[in-house]
Amino acid sequence: MSLQPDQAIEVFYSYAHEDEKLRDKLENHLALLRRQKVITEWYDRKIGAGKEWHNEIDTHLDSSQIILLLVSANFIASDYCWDVEVKRAMERHEAKEARVIPIILDSVDWKSAPFGRLQALPKDAKPVKKWGNHNDAFLSVAQGIRIAIKDLIENS
Repeated sequence: MSLQPDQAIEVFYSYAHEDEKLRDKLENHLALLRRQKVITEWYDRKIGAGKEWHNEIDTHLDSSQIILLLVSANFIASDYCWDVEVKRAMERHEAKEARVIPIILDSVDWKSAPFGRLQALPKDAKPVKKWGNHNDAFLSVAQGIRIAIKDLIENS
């Protein structure tokens, strides 16, 4: 599965900064998709100096075809993640403009959240931190994202 750079699927990471190390690990596990030019990735640490962060986030939230929600207690407690990013992600999901994929990082009460009805990753929605080896968890996530991308490409 290889696309032209202008056809690559844009992936948006919605996460709490306290979970940045896990986001970094996930980004590493998605490196093959990036190297194969299947995806481009965006998260708020890519905002350049002098740019308006709110506008940059809105722009990428509105242009991404896949929105990853990195779910943890920190994420659910974050007013910005919840009130802005989750709200907009679910609006786009409902309009079939984007695919929202919850990635369960840690044990937290999330099943009654707006995204609680969506199929989550890793396998069986087992939190990444509950896996004996985090690499196994992120492999499951990467494989699930690859399948979602294939589905998006075939049905677009």
